[in-house]
Amino acid sequence: MMRRTIGILGLGIFGRSIARTLAEFDYDVIAVDKSEENINDLEPLITKGVIGDITDLDLLETIGIGDCDAVVISTGTVLESSVLAVMHCKKLGVPKIIAKAKNNMYRDVLQEIGANEVILPERESGVRLAKKLMRNKIEDIMELDDHTSIVEFSPPKSWVGKTIQELDLRKRYDINLIGMRESKNAPLNVSVLADTLVREDLIFLGISESDIFERHDYLKEPYE
Repeated sequence: MMRRTIGILGLGIFGRSIARTLAEFDYDVIAVDKSEENINDLEPLITKGVIGDITDLDLLETIGIGDCDAVVISTGTVLESSVLAVMHCKKLGVPKIIAKAKNNMYRDVLQEIGANEVILPERESGVRLAKKLMRNKIEDIMELDDHTSIVEFSPPKSWVGKTIQELDLRKRYDINLIGMRESKNAPLNVSVLADTLVREDLIFLGISESDIFERHDYLKEPYE
């Protein structure tokens, strides 16, 4: 799988936590911040760190923000800066733009001008957002405790054409299947038969150790 590149505009606490989490999983990160200290702090971890203004279109274009798979605008204090950053990212053709907002009014404005997703930081941490950005096959995840999660996921290519019995998921991958959907929006079927033939459009629900499943999913196609 090709390495993905994520842009982070603004390196406050929220932006730094996203950058560190992405770097941990070997993602390419391009970061922009006015603070030399913030850039220097993360420079050993990220692909490119630039001291500059996130509202400077020429700067964003020069450093390759338009080539990013997604951009997180993580400075939500000054609405004008966030608005300009969103508009610049749209102009540069960024396919997914996520912006931080400090309140509901800011959120509505940023959504109106084209942000694909707006985060209220008191509801979602930077680490959690980074993990959402890295998902490949995981559709949804619900943490039961610090170590175990219920994960809704689509099957990797290596599973397609095999039966559940052949895959032996519990023994080989430590996944306990508890349900299946015939397609993404289909009702959940809690009876998964051993002779079920895995198709690419199936969605599975399973219980697994969070760290094991997530790390496989973030780094490559899971469980090949």
